[in-house]
Order: sequence, then C-alpha cells, then structure tokens
Amino acid sequence: MSYEHPYEGLKVLEISQGYAAPYCAMMLAQYGAEVVKIEPPHGDWVRGVGKSTGDHSSLSIVPNLGKKNLALDLKSDEGKAIARRLAVEADVIVEAGRPGVTAKLGLGYEQIKPDNPRVIYISVSGFGQTGPYIDRPATDTVMQSFSGLMSVNKGTSDGMPHRVGVIVADHTTGLYAFQSVAAALYARQGSDEGRFIDVSLMSSMAGLLAPKLIEHTIEPGEQSITNAPAGSYQTQDGWIAITLIKEAHWANICRCLERDELATDPRFDSFAKRAENLDALLALIRPVFAARTTAEWSGIFRENDVLSNPINDMGAWLEDPQVLASDLAPMVSQPQAGPMPIVHLPGTTPPRDGDPKFEAPLAGAHSREILTRLGYSDADIEALASRGVTKLSD
Repeated sequence: MSYEHPYEGLKVLEISQGYAAPYCAMMLAQYGAEVVKIEPPHGDWVRGVGKSTGDHSSLSIVPNLGKKNLALDLKSDEGKAIARRLAVEADVIVEAGRPGVTAKLGLGYEQIKPDNPRVIYISVSGFGQTGPYIDRPATDTVMQSFSGLMSVNKGTSDGMPHRVGVIVADHTTGLYAFQSVAAALYARQGSDEGRFIDVSLMSSMAGLLAPKLIEHTIEPGEQSITNAPAGSYQTQDGWIAITLIKEAHWANICRCLERDELATDPRFDSFAKRAENLDALLALIRPVFAARTTAEWSGIFRENDVLSNPINDMGAWLEDPQVLASDLAPMVSQPQAGPMPIVHLPGTTPPRDGDPKFEAPLAGAHSREILTRLGYSDADIEALASRGVTKLSD
C-alpha cells in the first residue's frame, strides 16, 4: 500500500453500464483497487454513444480506465453463478440500474450480505430507491431538466433554458458515489459490518445545486442578475468571457472598452441598475467587443485586472501552455483506439503510456484471466464462450 494507491488489495465488483457508476469504480481503480467490471458479451451500451473508434467511444474510455473486464451474460444461470462467486469475495460492489433489477439476478445487497456481511454495496440509480419516480428512466438530460439546472442556465441572447454540454449529472453522481464509498471504507475499519449506500442522479444534482435552492428560498421566482454585464462576448475572431464581483471591476471594464462614460452613466452605475437596463447596455458594448480580436481583448483585460478569459474549445485547451506545462492530459494509447488525451485526475498518479491503470479494456479482455482464477479450465472457458455465457477478447 502507498499514499498513491491506498486501495491496493481492495476487491471491487462492478455490475453496471453507462457512465455514473462506472466512473465511481474507475476512481477506485485509480487509487489502487482491483476492479472487475462485468459487461454484457455484446458490450456496454455506452461504447456506441457518439462517434466510436474501434470498440470505444469517448464516454466508454474515461469511466473504464484501469479495470479488468469480464464479459458475462447475466441472464444465464451460469453467468449469474459466476457473478455471485465474485460478489461474495468483493470488498465493494458497485451496482447501477432501476431499483430491483440487480436483485432479480440474485445479486442484490440482501442476497449477497449473508455470505459477505462486510461488503460495501453502493447502488446508483436515477431517482433513488423510494418514491413514485423510481421506475422512470433518468438520462443526463432528463436529470438536468428535472433538477432545475437548465432553468438557471439561460442564454442572455435567447432567454431559453440550455442543457450543459457535458454529462454533468452522471459525472457528479460518479464523484459523490466514490466519496460515499471512501467514507464507508474508512468507517468499516475494525468492523464486521458493511453497509448499503443509495446514491442517485437526483440527489447528486441536488447537492450540486444546493446554493441555488437556498437562493430560491430567499428570492422565489425568476432569479435576478447579480453581476451584469458578466457573460460571453463575440470578438472579431472568437469569443471571450468576462465577469465582475465589485464595482471597481466595472470601471476597469469601461476603461478597457474606451467607454469611461458608461461607468458613471446613471443607468449603469450599480449592479442593480445594470441588471435592470441590461439590454440597453449590451447594445452599447457588444459592437465594441466585435471590433477587436480575442487575443487583443485578452491582453487588454489582463493588463487592467479584468476577470476574463478567451472561451477555449477543446483543441485550444489541449494546446494551452499552462495545460502543457502541467502535463494535464498526456497521450495514452487505448486498445483499438490509439493515443488519446487522458486527464491527470486531481490526487491521482499521472497517466503513463503502457500502464494498464490508464487503459480502458475491451469487452471480455480479462474474461479468461478472471475465470481461470475462479478455477475454470481452458476447456470450461471455451465451452462457456461457445454458449455465449462469456466473450473472450484475449
């Protein structure tokens, strides 16, 4: 065991697909745990989301780094028996799906607990284990709309609620799930008792939006604009974002825009008045932004202590000098996909090409290895593969 890999020796069984629960298990793997992911022989559905390369999509690479992959048909009796053998040996089980589905396979917490009382069993679902919505499907978009996130993410130009362009609900849930498992493992030290943990996309988004919920209680209804004219502005060749948190920042912005008179204009001389007259203010300053390049504005704003930054796309971020100096996303080869930028997650060891901990395996990549360890002979394994119980990708 080391500071970098405190979970070395920990056995984790993952029975899930998608992103949220697999991201939790991936974090455990990054801290040294041996994670066995059970995946259907035809593959996790997330492998086909978006543009694929080989047997991977971007959404399948990230949450599966560092795992051992066992392709297993859990609808078959033989597949269920193999999964149960792994479950009774596991320190942690990460499960995802609608409540009750895993129990129907004989792999629910109450079914595993008698033979494995110390297991930490975390169930990741859309709406949790109780309530009228537990059987509803809950994708990231569904949860962004349900949680209220889209209502506070409105465009200044169209006033429409917008979805955040990343899977923020799934990603946040994966992090909350990992945090919950880490705390449960600490609490279990010296004890023979495990526990069941219920983490949902619904509860995770509530945690993310907690300040907004309080803000709504203080100021019900449409939330007021608090720092106008903070936002995104189109330049001659791109976009730049600015913000301000005190009145002195507004004076600095006006000076940079060479519109000093706006700082003392009675329509715009306070946060409240700028919010009230925002449309008129935007009509005055947007053409000024459009007259210069993003690089020009960025330099001017930095020299005058204006809180701003060019709005990068992913390519610009990957090429940014600070990102490169921090080695924040080195290229790491992935099976069938080639070199991909793998982010150095906070608190973990840096990604290295050739290190299995930073590779996302193909479906069934470790089926033979895991089944052999369980005592199956080569002939047994080939027979299981021929019946479609497992898939061999070695």
